[in-house]
Amino acid sequence: METGRIFEGIKVAEFAWVGVGPIAGKMLGSWGATVVKIETNATPCPLRSMGPFKDLVPGANRSAFFTLPNPNKYGLTLNLKKAEAQEAARKLIAWADVVTESYTPGTMTNWGLDYEAARKLNPGIIYFSTCMQGQTGPNRLFRGFGVHMAALAGYYHLTGWADKAPAGPYGAYTDFIAMMYGQALVLAALDYRRRTGKGLYIDLSQIEAALHFQGPVLLDYTTNNRVWNRMGNRNDRACPHGAYPCSGEDRWVAIAVFSDEQWQRFCNVLGRSEWKGDSRFATFLSRKENEDELERLIGQWTGKFTAEQVMSMMQAAGVAAGVVNKSSDLFSDPQLKERNDFVTLNHTEIGPHYYRTGSYNLSKTPEEMVRPAPCLGEHNEYVLRELLNFSDGEIADLAAAEALE
Repeated sequence: METGRIFEGIKVAEFAWVGVGPIAGKMLGSWGATVVKIETNATPCPLRSMGPFKDLVPGANRSAFFTLPNPNKYGLTLNLKKAEAQEAARKLIAWADVVTESYTPGTMTNWGLDYEAARKLNPGIIYFSTCMQGQTGPNRLFRGFGVHMAALAGYYHLTGWADKAPAGPYGAYTDFIAMMYGQALVLAALDYRRRTGKGLYIDLSQIEAALHFQGPVLLDYTTNNRVWNRMGNRNDRACPHGAYPCSGEDRWVAIAVFSDEQWQRFCNVLGRSEWKGDSRFATFLSRKENEDELERLIGQWTGKFTAEQVMSMMQAAGVAAGVVNKSSDLFSDPQLKERNDFVTLNHTEIGPHYYRTGSYNLSKTPEEMVRPAPCLGEHNEYVLRELLNFSDGEIADLAAAEALE
């Protein structure tokens, strides 16, 4: 059986920061690519300033958030405001197969590191740019994070309760969508270059990637002129559909009933066969009309059991149900343990630390987590000397010019 990693020999210059661009580099690095992450001490990746921090002690190298998208990478600091650092970056681009960047449009151009400059240095380069709203258009200079794009893409209007202000989905939601597109696009570009020998430029707009997941909402508006609104945990095609309290502190179970057949089975699990003929609940429409009362009664029943018990009873009867896990629950989940979803690497400053592996397993070319996320500038000498063949004198000149800060 083959055991080599599928991207061995691929070289990546990662000028991207925060989430979307670095996730593409994480994927390539996990399957063998050599990935160099470029930062500067002056303005390091914003994730380094975001918690949680190891032992609650802040520090540029102590953010667990930063470690998430950055294992299997070498860390290089280049102050790209310096001409000497820009020249070093050009040598890195000439070395690379893939360049990723996620700055505000125009930033790489100002440094002389944009795609047009890159392909003159390296005609076969794959150059991946990702930003909030793309490299062109009136809003191309919009700066922000996935929380802002989730709002602009309409997700905040849909999440929460109808009688309350928008709640919004958790976190930088559109980051988590766009990063999947980024991975797929870079893979497709590598395959294109393998077949044609040609490089290409990728312009990923985070808001446009996110709109793909609004398909039903957009179609309903364009077809029926109907605007969807917030409805909490409810669903206009299912009833009951929600999260219900269980025994224990802050324990919940999610249950969804989409058909009359599932409703019959649901009533059997609760021991409430009389609900099948109850005028309040016998049909889908009557259940929707009396949804508040139905949810109250379901909550009284689920509160007598653990979330795991309710899930097991429902699933055994063919009713969709799942425990509402806390983050701490995930580390003891037997399914995730079996699939090695979390591995431990020894970080230079924060010590042993969990890292997530990919969401898929390749039998012939397994993923390997071999290196923790880098500290700022941790691999400067290795990258410059071993990968780019800089001499000791050239490295000293860069340091003297403050290009490595």
